Amino acid sequence: MDENLQSKGTVMLKSENETNINLTDAASHIPIIAVTGTNGKTTTTRLAAFIMKQAGFKVGFTCSDGIYIQGELVEKGDCSGPVSAGLVLNNKNIDFAVLECARGGILRAGLAFNQCEVAIITNVAEDHLDLKGINTLQQLADVKAIVALAVKPEGYAILNADDDLVYAIHEKLSCNVAYFSHDPNNQRIAAHCAKGGIAIVPENGCLTILCGTAKIMVAPLSNIPITFNGKADFNIANAMAAALAAYLVGVNIEDISTALLHFTPSVALTPGRMNIFQFRNFSVIVDFAHNPHGMKAISKLVTSFDATVKIGIIAGTGDRRDEDIIHLAEEAATIFDELIIRQDVSLRGRPGQEIIDLILRGIHNIDPSKKTTVIEQESEAIDCAFKNAPKGSLIFITSDMILNAVDYVQQQKEKEETLP
Repeated sequence: MDENLQSKGTVMLKSENETNINLTDAASHIPIIAVTGTNGKTTTTRLAAFIMKQAGFKVGFTCSDGIYIQGELVEKGDCSGPVSAGLVLNNKNIDFAVLECARGGILRAGLAFNQCEVAIITNVAEDHLDLKGINTLQQLADVKAIVALAVKPEGYAILNADDDLVYAIHEKLSCNVAYFSHDPNNQRIAAHCAKGGIAIVPENGCLTILCGTAKIMVAPLSNIPITFNGKADFNIANAMAAALAAYLVGVNIEDISTALLHFTPSVALTPGRMNIFQFRNFSVIVDFAHNPHGMKAISKLVTSFDATVKIGIIAGTGDRRDEDIIHLAEEAATIFDELIIRQDVSLRGRPGQEIIDLILRGIHNIDPSKKTTVIEQESEAIDCAFKNAPKGSLIFITSDMILNAVDYVQQQKEKEETLP
């Protein structure tokens, strides 16, 4: 890794198009929650922004779907880099920013801010390896750590105590540290709180903030829509991180709880993240799960659905390693009864048939007899699934152009509603 990489967390470098990010004086005073990690960044960002808006702030946020000012989409596309962050920080209509900070933007141009109040690191998993000189999980963790290194001395880095690489980042930090964990008995958190530290865990079915020996009940998991009655572990993690971030910047528990209870996994609030559509004869979920870690994360939730057949529409990402594409297919083959292989809009420099062959290899590693169909065009793959799905089926669609997939499914739903 570049020896100068560590400096990128505390200076404003050049943007993606090699022009300087010039922030106004006012921008330097806007409080910031910065979010990074392999998976869960966008949902955590959206939820944190939703909580802050509930608390009365004028919020601007960036994510892989676009730039939002006070809940309104003002720029569509992948806006998880420093240029987009700079646009939000320069907006005169906001007084709080929540910024998704993706690996690519950090490596190209660092961060658009010198310091932030809170940084969240959701997890570090195998994705984007062997790209831009990042070849190991430790190197990837070092890139994610840059966001935490930008936290003000009096601020907080919120780290995943269940992830060894993320937890270890605390050793590099001079700011305060807080943790989240799925395990209320996590020994790392127990030791941290014994020293008066702060953490959040699900305890007795309720999100609970731990402040030393004190406990603050936030909300029952069963009442938080994005947890799907506590079955979506990945969204429990996202909810913990966002809720703790809001608490650490001074939002009261009532506002945090109210926001959690009203943040639904809908096209309006979480487009392309666990969006469920109920058709007459089958259910459809559209989600961005695009790497092995993300695919594995959905397993528990998909398994919990009572469906006659579970059909997955999947693709491989061309610039990922062979083993990553194979592993994603292996995970999918353990979850779904049937699989439809499609192609991404951009093959990212790899022949399409090569990607398909790697996916087929992964599926065959798990079950050579798995019912598998190759339909390269996404809309045609969706049409095939809809046309042939038995009554009571669950169709799970993963997509790279996630908002396009959501729009297409919505169109098909509207067509069905016009039929007698």
